Amino acid sequence: MDAFYASVEQLTRPTLADRPVLVGGAGPRGVVAGASYQARVFGARSAMPMSQARRACPHATVLPPRFPLYKAVSAVVMEVLGEAAPVLEPVSLDEAFLEPPSLAGATAAEVTAFGAALRAEVRARSGLPASVGAGSGKQLAKIASELAKPDGLRVVAPDDERSVLDPLPVRALWGVGPVSEAALRRLGVTTIGQLAAMDGREVAGVLGSAVGTELHRLARGIDDRPVAPRGAAKQVSAETTFDTDLTTMSDVHAAVARMAEAAHRRLLASGRAARTVTVKARTADFATSSRSETTAVASTDLGTLTAVAQRLARTAVGEGGIRLIGVSLSGLDESPPPALFEAVASADGWTAVAAGPADPAAEPVPGAPETPHRAPAPEAPWRAGDDVAHPAHGHGWVQGAGHGRVTVRFETRATGPGPARTLAADDPDLTRADPLESWRL
Repeated sequence: MDAFYASVEQLTRPTLADRPVLVGGAGPRGVVAGASYQARVFGARSAMPMSQARRACPHATVLPPRFPLYKAVSAVVMEVLGEAAPVLEPVSLDEAFLEPPSLAGATAAEVTAFGAALRAEVRARSGLPASVGAGSGKQLAKIASELAKPDGLRVVAPDDERSVLDPLPVRALWGVGPVSEAALRRLGVTTIGQLAAMDGREVAGVLGSAVGTELHRLARGIDDRPVAPRGAAKQVSAETTFDTDLTTMSDVHAAVARMAEAAHRRLLASGRAARTVTVKARTADFATSSRSETTAVASTDLGTLTAVAQRLARTAVGEGGIRLIGVSLSGLDESPPPALFEAVASADGWTAVAAGPADPAAEPVPGAPETPHRAPAPEAPWRAGDDVAHPAHGHGWVQGAGHGRVTVRFETRATGPGPARTLAADDPDLTRADPLESWRL
């Protein structure tokens, strides 16, 4: 998919269709999660600090990510791809490999026709452009898709492989990072063709036997890795970088609880339970530390997992302010049925206690963490990018707010560019809305 996050925003907010868009955190430590091609012209890129991207493209619209919407659109795209081939290998929300049996032994023209039909179906079902690359192996298909962007199709026939691969920089190969690139550059090797021309033993000597051998094969166009479904994730996690360093343990514990809750939602969605809790903390001077705890009993209990994470945080955080907190849950097992015993955390570690129907009159189990009571959060102020609904004007998104007013652009994918209206921030008719409503026709 082309600039997936930004393209979804442009599709569902038609006023932005031809404008530079940056998706990510808008705070001083925000990072770009996605940049439209109109923003990339000015040097903005994914994974770039948002402050740097905004300096490069000051007229860009900055929007917070809407991950539930991206996942819903991704599911539709993957459904299209799954219908085109019996085996699908998703790489991320916006990328996948497929190897249709009907294309075995096909000509380049037949593959081109298939790719064109696939792109058309993705656009028809999702509303978004996609770029398709095809070649004799996964590496070549990946490179071809990059060469096809944006919104294109590139088929590399066997006879054309060397002319396509040889001039490309070695960084175009999967597995070549900054360290490998620097090591090869010291030998005067900067292109895939130069790497392919090297003796395999020399490559192995420079990059190591396993990595060097594999990269040398890929540089020569040898790639027999099968397209196969990916295994289940080995962990679920959540982390955040704070606009202002945390300086008190109460703030750290509150942040850990939020991250544990976010990771817990992903754990439940995966249908599994976790045996290991890990907390990661990064200080203002970028020193990173982590602490883990594992039990023989997997758990899906949020209170249990949060209590462990908060206890680990006491030793994970260093001196000085904390700029990042992360919580991951691993050692994942299939979610167990209701059991006779449930593991809970205490000051002395994990304890097994009897499980059963909740009894409001029962005495608390000694050592078991109290389930935190979460009062409803006060209604947060409107922020740019929020989805809203109004009975008279329909679905829209916040363009800006302040001084008791909020400006909303009322539009969706179905309506096309819509009008902007300024309302009172406390207008009772203005309510928060489901982001998916901006995409549905």
